[in-house]
Amino acid sequence: MSEPESPQGERGVTRAGLSEERALSEPGLREPADFDVFWKQTMAETRAHPLGLSAEIVDCGLSTVEVYDVRFAGWAGEPVSAWLVLPRGRSGRLPCVVQFVGYGGGRGTPTEHLLWASTGRAHLVVDTRGQGSDTPDSADGGPSGPGFLTRGVLDPHTWYYRRVFADGARALEAVRAHPAVDGRLVAVAGVSQGGGIALAAAALDGGVRAALVDLPFLCDWPAALATAQSGPYGELVSFCAERPDRAAEALSTVRYGDGVSFAARVTAPALFSVAGRDRVCPPATVRAVFDAYAGPKRLVEYPFSEHEDASGVRARVHAREQISFLRGRCGGPLSSDGS
Repeated sequence: MSEPESPQGERGVTRAGLSEERALSEPGLREPADFDVFWKQTMAETRAHPLGLSAEIVDCGLSTVEVYDVRFAGWAGEPVSAWLVLPRGRSGRLPCVVQFVGYGGGRGTPTEHLLWASTGRAHLVVDTRGQGSDTPDSADGGPSGPGFLTRGVLDPHTWYYRRVFADGARALEAVRAHPAVDGRLVAVAGVSQGGGIALAAAALDGGVRAALVDLPFLCDWPAALATAQSGPYGELVSFCAERPDRAAEALSTVRYGDGVSFAARVTAPALFSVAGRDRVCPPATVRAVFDAYAGPKRLVEYPFSEHEDASGVRARVHAREQISFLRGRCGGPLSSDGS
């Protein structure tokens, strides 16, 4: 006896009961037709508010750098915090690295962020709304699960990462407005969530000089949700398991925040890295976003590394790759030379 047809045309399967494998592999989960319109409208709403840039010097007891406590208006005009670290003894406007941080973290303390100023560049470290201690997330997006990933996930207009990505693009505008920075020579950087934000910010801004993207989160949702063994992707899996009647809405929303789509819209030179034993941001998802990236690119593989880098060894080794990559692409050793 044949099985009855469902209202959706699938044999005996309703939308709420759609198999996980099919739900995550449907072509419709890749990119919405109105992706560009959605983000154009989002940034127009964000830019309708004055930038409101302020930078107050902070005495950190450091003799080789100057540190500024920065505020600027992000999504909905809400204040976003950042550290701006500048080398002392600088001459002229500086190239700048804008860094976005990993999941659950904030901008930290200035003494954690000395590398890029030591190369003669300005360094803006952007707080993540709701995750750091200095930038609140005031929006109430409705039902969600634990963590940040599912906040407002039932509608792309209320989703948490709409606000975060708008903040990221606005950070690039803010740093260009600072008199110490050469706005032509701005790079984005980030690890994990920071890498995903860096891709989105670069795409929404359209004018970055280079990108440093490591183990990016928020990329290739179908593969990530199906294969990630730990970390924040599980928050969305759990939400869909608890609310199978709302899973289709949640999966539709996250299509608007896929790093694969943002990567296809960025043409600046980029350096990526992937950890071969990453259970949080599976290597296949990193390779998918790398393959989609529209600009010149290089991928550095760490086949024996996991996502976590508790000892900091991978970060120290990879820093040499990043410094070398930016040389000649994002300013000289001390100040911009107009190249």
